[in-house]
Amino acid sequence: MESIFNITFDGNKKVSAHFRDFTVYTDQPVAVGGENTAPSPLEIFLSTIGTCAGFYVASFCQSRSIPMDNMSIMQTVFRNDTTHMVEKITLDIVLPPDFPEKYKAAVIKAADTCSVKKHLLNPPEIQVNTKVQ
Repeated sequence: MESIFNITFDGNKKVSAHFRDFTVYTDQPVAVGGENTAPSPLEIFLSTIGTCAGFYVASFCQSRSIPMDNMSIMQTVFRNDTTHMVEKITLDIVLPPDFPEKYKAAVIKAADTCSVKKHLLNPPEIQVNTKVQ
């Protein structure tokens, strides 16, 4: 099974990804020559970890009729000062005081089933080619 993402160059440092019925816009900060009109590709990539975990947390809570009004996930990204590579990512699931104690470990387990995390732990092969049209 394959999915096609059409990547376009939209001027200056702007690059967009088109897939299904969606467009994801990216840009770079002004400090590196962009216009800061959209998140950088790395920021979007990193945000998918927390949003994916959030999907599984939401599904867990919804299946048990647990209100999510005062819930959130705080994602912290730790980078190496020299290489600027991400070394650690923590996800803190912020729970309201009345969250059922018996589900605290289970909600962590739900977040851990995130498919983005699974892909990071078992990375795909990435192949870059050229194609003349």
